[in-house]
Amino acid sequence: MLEDNKRLRHFARKMRKEPTPAERRLWQIVRNHRLLPFKFRRQHPFGPYILDFYCPAAKLLIELDGESHAEADQQQHDPDRTAYLERRGILVLRFWNVELAESEDGVVARIFEECARRAEQPGCPEGV
Repeated sequence: MLEDNKRLRHFARKMRKEPTPAERRLWQIVRNHRLLPFKFRRQHPFGPYILDFYCPAAKLLIELDGESHAEADQQQHDPDRTAYLERRGILVLRFWNVELAESEDGVVARIFEECARRAEQPGCPEGV
């Protein structure tokens, strides 16, 4: 069982209240089952991490990356984080903020296709 970390939950709440413009836009697209039938959680604590947009039914994480992810320390951290999540069966899809702004339809199509593909796989949770 993953440890419940109060500090992490508090930070996740703070992040939900202060989204970046790209996070705000993607949340408008995926919230409230708008990508039927898939439900997403925003800024969801998972182990030692906070997941930007997580679809439990498809075990899919969407990460929106801004300028900070181009920095050297983040370049080292992101692969470790991805490996941790993949070992737990979660697929990580990363998009740059600018990618969402310039190709919103393409990003959304990719997210939906991956959710649908993963939800059909054996071992994925029921109850999309």
